Amino acid sequence: MMHNASFFLKYRLHHLFFWMLVFGIWYFFRVDDYARASTAFRVTALKVVDLALMIYIVNYLFIPFLLYKKRYVWFVMAFITLILFSSMAKMYIIGKMTHNPLLYNWGIDLKRRIYDNVLPHFFLVTAGAAVKLMMDYGRLQKRMAEVAKEKAEAELNFLKSQINPHFVFNTLNAIYFLIQKENAEARNALHRFSDMLRYQLYEMGGQKVPVEKEIAYLRDYMDLQQLRKDDRYTVRFYYTEQVKEFSIEPLLLVPLVENAFKHISHHQDQPNEVEVRMDRQKSQFIFDIRNSREVLPTTEKPGGIGLQNVRRRLELLYPGKHQLLIQASTNEFHVNLKIDLS
Repeated sequence: MMHNASFFLKYRLHHLFFWMLVFGIWYFFRVDDYARASTAFRVTALKVVDLALMIYIVNYLFIPFLLYKKRYVWFVMAFITLILFSSMAKMYIIGKMTHNPLLYNWGIDLKRRIYDNVLPHFFLVTAGAAVKLMMDYGRLQKRMAEVAKEKAEAELNFLKSQINPHFVFNTLNAIYFLIQKENAEARNALHRFSDMLRYQLYEMGGQKVPVEKEIAYLRDYMDLQQLRKDDRYTVRFYYTEQVKEFSIEPLLLVPLVENAFKHISHHQDQPNEVEVRMDRQKSQFIFDIRNSREVLPTTEKPGGIGLQNVRRRLELLYPGKHQLLIQASTNEFHVNLKIDLS
């Protein structure tokens, strides 16, 4: 829905010019059918507005919310009902406008009423829907090509930077046993780091991962970050029972958490906090993260590259199905992400 609205707003001038052109051509060829030019103007305006309204209802309501959601029977019923209702309403108004009762008396010459009104509406609105479907298909193909390109580049960069994982894990295992058993905190930190590395190397081969694994990865990351902080820093991590049994793109949320720790405040006499909350409401996944901040002189743009990458991935992976809200105040940086899982 958000995608459709932004598309319409972006191209509203093009739409306006197109319908003005349709009006001009229609009026030019039909002006002689009426006794007065003013009547021809009003009737033509009514027909153009009626046709435009039907096309927009079909293209921006019926197609995305019925056809694309595979509710085919409802789409056909809604389409036919719209055509019939619009045809009858248009002829009734024109009949009143031109003082011609025969135009809105469907009991007389029904075949002609259908031929002159219902069939033209059916074919014109169908043509408008066909244009919409072709444009959506073109955008889908372009997005798929971009996703494929981004994935290929990511895989290439990963291969370039990849080192022998067996060597890494063997080294970590050796370091683990070198740490004294009494130092449980260091052993636990190394174990968490090993789990995070294993997740990145071995468990992200598919398109999506269970949200439970992503939660475990975030928890380990935040626990390791907390080890670097003293008692002046508070880290909170919450998620409801509804956040389970669905899949999500891997490592989509980590840059938001990294950004929070990167820009956390360092007050001596005020709280320094990072708080993460996750919830699921019906088909919507909600990720909310806040961190305390302090405004310091810097040339770095707010958010940095991490948030730009998140925006780009969301546009490619969840087009029209996400909402990213970023708010920065003097004392707090707040990011709220909502993803439609349907």
